[in-house]
Amino acid sequence: MTAGAVTHGGEPAVLIENPDGQGQIVLVCDHASNRMPRPFETDLGVTEEDKTAHIAWDPGALGVSRALSRLLDAPLIHSTVSRLIIDCNRSEHAPDLIPIRSERTPIPGNEDLSEHQRSERLNLFHRPFHAAIETVLKERADNRIPTAVVSVHSYTPVYNGIARPWEIGLISGPDRRLIDPVLARLQAETALNVGDNEPYSPADGVYYTLHRHAETAGRPALMIEIRNDEVRTAHDEQRWADLLAPMLRTASRTVLAGVDGVLHA
Repeated sequence: MTAGAVTHGGEPAVLIENPDGQGQIVLVCDHASNRMPRPFETDLGVTEEDKTAHIAWDPGALGVSRALSRLLDAPLIHSTVSRLIIDCNRSEHAPDLIPIRSERTPIPGNEDLSEHQRSERLNLFHRPFHAAIETVLKERADNRIPTAVVSVHSYTPVYNGIARPWEIGLISGPDRRLIDPVLARLQAETALNVGDNEPYSPADGVYYTLHRHAETAGRPALMIEIRNDEVRTAHDEQRWADLLAPMLRTASRTVLAGVDGVLHA
């Protein structure tokens, strides 16, 4: 199912899968795709290798999200364009909304953009993505379906020369209703090195989507970051989803017990 009237290059900017899912979780995947529609595929000035690297997307995140959507009967909203064009997990005023550098890679086509060019990217890609999330959440609130919001990402094993030891990181804001039970089960039931607000935290500016659509409305929220060498194949993606789904299901049911789904900012 496509969402929003704005498309570019014949493709929608955002997709909604399983929109009528009745599970208690809504999944979002901000960095699902490395697609660069024309003219951005040439105008950004990056190499073909850059377009497939982590700087362009979160490899494995969409596969895990889709598997979780099936296991949890959860709606899934995901962007269809590379974050090198615009980062849907940043506020419209964030300095890295349209990055001029990603880690050590310059993005020359993003330098010195006019306000018109910035507005065009917001209208084409960023705003439709967030409008789609708002639509799904409003429909669920109207139908009194209690809802938690979970975003799925992946991250590089090494960043700026520093190795990351965690196979998975869980990120949350002050509301730890979801993170604490999932963290506890991962630590008790696996031998994984689990990051608690590692390798990122909301202080790094990576929590925008969940802050906007969950935190400000009182919805429980959790950001999942899986190290991308752990999700190289479809089998890996399914394995992680199989591990996380029962933990997410139990945590969300416990947290949302007695909630009627009508939450307000």
